[in-house]
Amino acid sequence: MKALLIGLWSVWVSGVLLIALSLYATQRLPLSTNPIFSHTSFSDLDTPKITIFTAPAPFTGSSGTKQSLAIRSWLALSPQISVILFSQHHSAASFAKSLGSRALVESDIDFTFLGVPFFHSMVAKSRAFKSDIYVFLDTETILLPDFVLALNYAHKLDDDWLLFASPRDVPNFPFYLDEDRKHWLKDGQRIRIQELQDTLGSSWQWSCCDSRMVIAWNNGEMPLHHGVLPPFLYGKGVYNHWLINEALSSGLRFVFDASWTISNIALGDSSYQSNCFVKSSNVSDIEKGSWEYDCNSHLAAVYGLSSLHGFNYSAVMKLVKCDGRYLLINATEDFLHTYAYKRKSLWKRHIPKCRRSKTTLACVVRTIKTQNETSGCSLKDGSVHTKTLKLSYSLESLLAITADENKTVVLTVAGYSYKDMLMSWVCRLRRLRITNFLVSSLDYETYQFSVMQGLPVFNDPSAPSNISFNDCHFGTECFQRVTKVKSRLVLKILKLGYNVLLSDVDIYWFKNPLPLLSTFGPATLAAQSDEYNQTRPINLPRRLNSGFYYAHSDAPTISAMGKVVRHAATSGLTEQPSFYDTLCGEGGSTRKGDNRCVEPGTNLTVHFLDRNLFPNGAYLGLWERKNVKSACKKQGCLVLHNNWISGRVKKLERQVISGLWDYDITTRMCLV
Repeated sequence: MKALLIGLWSVWVSGVLLIALSLYATQRLPLSTNPIFSHTSFSDLDTPKITIFTAPAPFTGSSGTKQSLAIRSWLALSPQISVILFSQHHSAASFAKSLGSRALVESDIDFTFLGVPFFHSMVAKSRAFKSDIYVFLDTETILLPDFVLALNYAHKLDDDWLLFASPRDVPNFPFYLDEDRKHWLKDGQRIRIQELQDTLGSSWQWSCCDSRMVIAWNNGEMPLHHGVLPPFLYGKGVYNHWLINEALSSGLRFVFDASWTISNIALGDSSYQSNCFVKSSNVSDIEKGSWEYDCNSHLAAVYGLSSLHGFNYSAVMKLVKCDGRYLLINATEDFLHTYAYKRKSLWKRHIPKCRRSKTTLACVVRTIKTQNETSGCSLKDGSVHTKTLKLSYSLESLLAITADENKTVVLTVAGYSYKDMLMSWVCRLRRLRITNFLVSSLDYETYQFSVMQGLPVFNDPSAPSNISFNDCHFGTECFQRVTKVKSRLVLKILKLGYNVLLSDVDIYWFKNPLPLLSTFGPATLAAQSDEYNQTRPINLPRRLNSGFYYAHSDAPTISAMGKVVRHAATSGLTEQPSFYDTLCGEGGSTRKGDNRCVEPGTNLTVHFLDRNLFPNGAYLGLWERKNVKSACKKQGCLVLHNNWISGRVKKLERQVISGLWDYDITTRMCLV
């Protein structure tokens, strides 16, 4: 018996010594080879697939450095994280390539003429990527391991959810990742995550910046909200608050605030405050007058279930971590929940006070106290939707922005009844990667609509007023007055030193015609022929179509166009007869051959374009073919004019039914 006790005592002592040695050895070990998660028991095997979507600025200068550090911090968290960069800039592609296969660039979405992506288009495109969790955040946001831990917790909830986390502004971030993205460094020395967080905790401040929030949701069956997502401009404020409010109002998903469990670190930059469009005591008001914010605010006011103004997040469930456990708390109703409960229980079931530890209660009290620092965030008051939306660009500045390297622009003119056809035309040009286009609006409504769609639009002060655009089609007095606007605008732009391709919005583009049209050279105006008879010359009287022509900015062309404008001003007809009678002579007196004519005063040559490449709406009966697109592609059409048909409605129907339509009027997005 004594021997047995001695043996057991020896085993116990040996065990204690082994444990002590293990603890000593652990303390003596160097920093973990995976220090990003050295303070947790986290395993990549437990991590859901997370896809982060963002839209970077060009990776140049100080902005490029911050973006590079931020995106590398995301990828360092887990091999289960992928990043999608929505951008048209070449620097994004080269940067993504340097990061490996987990970073991709996506450019097949809708952008404004300034290269700003549309948030609704980004969200729609995100559905094409298979993921467990979708995340949207700003490219100058540092993420730490608690981001993945919080998402890992949320992924285990029993119902569809949407979470958000407010940004924490950090004026100085002295840390950086090593080349392998495995260690955070400061002054060349490795630093643990907890030490990093403790250092930042003394300097960061809550921010109300809408564009820098983290928004995430699971890949579930329920939509985020009722209705459609408006065409918000990404990075220009309002849309995250709108989305949260709509998700809460719709009640389709469980919505909670993870600001206390996700370190959403916004790298400080005073210039960035222009994009923080909220009302807050610690945010300046320098964003006043921003047309991008006005657009987003206008959309927020006219879309959705309820008004955003005055809304705050004090009553929203909050995710906190106390005593090593995640808790969902509702500060206004004083109860706690654990993630094990289903969604109905998340809203109703309490954890009795007797089961709450003192440390847990203290943690909750601290959270409730700090929530006052963020509860003041709301959108600016005022009826912004009643303001006039206006681009801060003149015609001259728009020309400088949009013109291609040859100083050529594509010009179209549209009124409100043709706004959807305008957008289909724009979407087709975007699909062809043609960005050097301009839109002239004939009325206030079209201008407002175009601004919200991110188009390079200008309002022509010489456009006729008091026009009924619901009945402004070929043959009407309205149509006659409107067409004369086009030639005046073309002449104005030519005088500013730019070549112009004038295209009506009812012309479908199969390919970019500019490479061919630019070969005609100076002192030549290339125009579409309206002749439909296959056996007759294409330059017969009154067969020049003024809805599609290319003009060089040179002295002969400018002088000849001036004659056209003056002739049209005294004519009771549309501008189209004025083109032919001025440039080819009445009755075709200056015709040359079957496809040209010469204006004798300026020696300008008018070249009538090959109808097989530039067919009008009556040529070869193309619009009556069973498969219009296939027939035109087989023939080699560059464009196809949807004319020789009476009435706007019939024209729209023909184009939509034929499949030559590229715009979804419901979602306000280009069709894929």
